[in-house]
Amino acid sequence: MRKTAKKPKYIFYILKCGDKSLYCGIAKDARKRESQHNLGKGSTYVRSRSGGKIIYTENFKNKSLALRREAAVKKWPRLKKLELIKKRRPPRIIT
Repeated sequence: MRKTAKKPKYIFYILKCGDKSLYCGIAKDARKRESQHNLGKGSTYVRSRSGGKIIYTENFKNKSLALRREAAVKKWPRLKKLELIKKRRPPRIIT
């Protein structure tokens, strides 16, 4: 019998807002949360910056770990967050 990959319980994400600022949060479903932000049903911060797009995620097995990661990254300066995003993103191949 094959084991199926378990869906992560919580996802830490970084969303790039319409004004290019970065917003950190957690969610059970990142796509649904991104949609909520863009429909004006997310946080006041993102709503006031014309929504955004999730550009980085990390999976966690429980809410506590995701919240700790969110709290830590929120304290980081913008450049450190951008370095984290850049390290995780594969390089683009232009053909």
